[in-house]
Amino acid sequence: MTGGATAQGLCEFIDASPSPFHVCATTAARLRAAGYTELAETDRWPEGPGRFFTVRSGSLVAWNGDAHGETHGTADADRPFRIVGAHTDSPNLRVKQHPDRMVAGWQVVALQPYGGAWLNSWLDRDLGLSGRLSVRDGKAEDGIAHWLVRIDEPLLRVPLLAIHLSEDRNAVSLNPQRHLDAVWGSGERPRSLWHYLAERFEVAPGDLLSADLMTHDLAPAQLIGADGDLVSAPRLDNQATCYTGLEALLAAEPGGHVPVLALFDHEEVGSTSDHGAQSDLLPTVLERIVLTRGGDRQDFLRSLTASMVASGDMAHATHPNYPDRHEPSHPIRVNGGPVLKVHPNLRYATDGRTAAAFELACRQAGVPLQRYEHRADLPCGSTIGPMTAARTGIPTVDVGAPQLAMHSARELMGARDVAAYAAALAAFLVPS
Repeated sequence: MTGGATAQGLCEFIDASPSPFHVCATTAARLRAAGYTELAETDRWPEGPGRFFTVRSGSLVAWNGDAHGETHGTADADRPFRIVGAHTDSPNLRVKQHPDRMVAGWQVVALQPYGGAWLNSWLDRDLGLSGRLSVRDGKAEDGIAHWLVRIDEPLLRVPLLAIHLSEDRNAVSLNPQRHLDAVWGSGERPRSLWHYLAERFEVAPGDLLSADLMTHDLAPAQLIGADGDLVSAPRLDNQATCYTGLEALLAAEPGGHVPVLALFDHEEVGSTSDHGAQSDLLPTVLERIVLTRGGDRQDFLRSLTASMVASGDMAHATHPNYPDRHEPSHPIRVNGGPVLKVHPNLRYATDGRTAAAFELACRQAGVPLQRYEHRADLPCGSTIGPMTAARTGIPTVDVGAPQLAMHSARELMGARDVAAYAAALAAFLVPS
C-alpha cells in the first residue's frame, strides 16, 4: 500500500483546508515540498520533462512528467495519461453579498446553502469563516490582490428553534431563505461584517472589493470509535479523495503513462464554471503537456485515446439504521476497501473497460474492491466522471471510498480505507 496515506494525515489535510482555495494551497505546499514547480497559465511553460502543477482559482492540476527511459521529443510526446480526478468543494453555508441584518434585536449574518447541504446538520454548531478576499492593491498588475482568509474562532452560529416552539417535535422544516441566518451578536453594538473583516485583516473598508466567504465547522477532524477505526470529519466528500489522490501522485513513479492529479471546484453545483470539470482546464493542461514534450495537436489527440481517468468521489456505505435505502445485493462496508460505482443511466461514467482497469489496479495494490449500484427507485447523484469523459473523450471509471452522512456538516468513514483508497489510486496511475 501507499506508505504516505494515513487516517491521521487525512485529518490534518482537512483541518488545514476549510475552503476550496485552501485545498489548493494545502496541496500546492505538499507538491512544492516534493519538488514540483508551479506554473502560471499566463506564462510559457518549460520544455521537456519535469514535475509541475498549475492553479486556477479553486482548482489544481498536477503531473509527474519525468522521463521514463525515452529520449525527449516526438517519441515521448504522445505518451498517454492516467488521471485521478476529484473535487475541492463541499456543501456548506456561504455568506451573502449584503450579509448584515438586524432581526428581533439580534445581529445576524445572512447565509445561503451551497450545493446539496444537509441543512439540519449545520444548526447549533460553532462556525468559522474562510475563503478569499479580493482587495485593491496598487502593486498588483491588475490592481487587485486575492488573499486567502480563515477565521478559526466561534464567530457564527445558526440556532435551532426550541422544541417547545416547533409545530413538529420530531423534525424541524427549514426554509433556506428564512431559517439559516447566523447569529453573531446580541445587537447591543451593531457592526458590519465587512468592516469587521477590514479591521481584522488591516485593510481600508473601501479597499475590500469582494469576497468569496463560507462557513466551516470548528470541531477538528479526528479518529473515533472503540478501536479508533473511524474518521469523523467535515468535508470528507470530497477532500478524502483530494488527499488520497495527492498521496497517490506523490508515490507514483512514471511508467508508460504520465500520472496526473486534477482537482476541480464547483462539482457540488454542476461544475459549470471557468475552472470546474466542465471547463477547458484539464484538456488545455493536457495539450500543453504534450506540446512541451515536442508534440503537436495530432500527438495530443493520439495520447487521449490511450488515456484513462479515475473520477474519485465518496461512496455511500450501507447505513445501519436505514439498510432498506440501499440495493440489497450490493452491501458496502466501511474499512472494506475502495468502491467501484456503476450506473446504467450514466450518473457514473464507469463501463466494462474502465471497471476492469480499476479491478486490476486494486489487485495490483493488494486491496479488496467493493461494487456499488444505486437503488433503481431512488434518484442517484453524480460526479465529475460523466462530464470529464464527455469533455475530453477519455474513458473514465467512477470510484470512491465508503462513508456515512454524505453532505452533512460532519461525515464518517473508515480509517483503514484511507490507505487502501490511496493504494488503489496509486496503482491506477502507474499500472503494471
